[in-house]
Amino acid sequence: MSESARPVLPSDASLRPVQAAEGLAPGVVADWLNWGATELAGHSDSARADAEMLLAALLVVDRSQLRLRHEDTIEVATVLRYASCIERRKGGEPVAYIVGRQGFWTLELAVDTAVLIPRADTETLVEWAISVLPKQLPIVGRATPADPSDPGGRGPPYVLDLGTGSGAIALAVACERADAFVLATDLSETALDVARENARLNGVSNVEFLRSSWFEALRKSPLPPGEGWVRDSAQTERLTAPESLTPGPSPDGRGETSALFDLIVSNPPYIAEGDEHLAALRYEPRLALTSGPDGLDALREIIRDAPQHLNAGGWLLLEHGHDQGAAVRELLASAGFTSIETRQDFGSNDRVTGGQKP
Repeated sequence: MSESARPVLPSDASLRPVQAAEGLAPGVVADWLNWGATELAGHSDSARADAEMLLAALLVVDRSQLRLRHEDTIEVATVLRYASCIERRKGGEPVAYIVGRQGFWTLELAVDTAVLIPRADTETLVEWAISVLPKQLPIVGRATPADPSDPGGRGPPYVLDLGTGSGAIALAVACERADAFVLATDLSETALDVARENARLNGVSNVEFLRSSWFEALRKSPLPPGEGWVRDSAQTERLTAPESLTPGPSPDGRGETSALFDLIVSNPPYIAEGDEHLAALRYEPRLALTSGPDGLDALREIIRDAPQHLNAGGWLLLEHGHDQGAAVRELLASAGFTSIETRQDFGSNDRVTGGQKP
């Protein structure tokens, strides 16, 4: 698009009504992609990709399909919305929040500023989680009798996702393991609303959601009233809580109760308060980002309390900062975990550390 043909774009485009705009804008899709990438240059390290994702969302096509639309004309109303999106991105707002969705694993997730944007590095945690959940885990520490149809005395695995946010980890594990029952908790009811919507959008039904600060609600009741994970014997629409999650005495002697799981996963807040990188994350919820002066407060609490909620042989897998692997390994060892190791993300940074309850 030539300079003379380029329309003058308002700096407050996000506030300007566009419903009445009619007709075609000058130029074609390729011209506007070039304009968007030029506008974002200096504001984003991925200017072209951002411009493409924003326009693809407005055109309701996959980004990969844009090259097939390069010579298409474009409506003025769409251009004005695009200009608004470009301005928001220039201000530092993440593309995922602007378009309201983010791909993760095999899922397409709705996101807003109530939840962290799921990142590819977290797929390292999902891969590990799936690998430690073999089909039909042994029933260990459960009062539930073995399934008569299962002579090996084995039952489905139970998974707990702490601080689920958008539900990314819980839904990815549940999607890959339809035989598993996944409980996802979060302190934020708004975040849980996003996670529930993502379960609906992706057709994942073997996940339940519970408001809880880490393990707090589990010490009182494993599931919210009126909800549960398995159908009763009559195969009606009524759902009942699985007997294997019936609370039992807490092993720490405090008189509380706990539910036992085969796997606990979490991507908790792990950035130190005052960390210089927080400025780049200003659009994301601070509650889900920071955790004490060294960023380890949430990790300490989870590791301290996890053993009383895990079956013998169960795993605890935790995402953390690139420089926190050694600290998390030490915390796990002090809590009695074995088979402790740290795995790296796609950028070869320490990202997930886990251990097994003896």
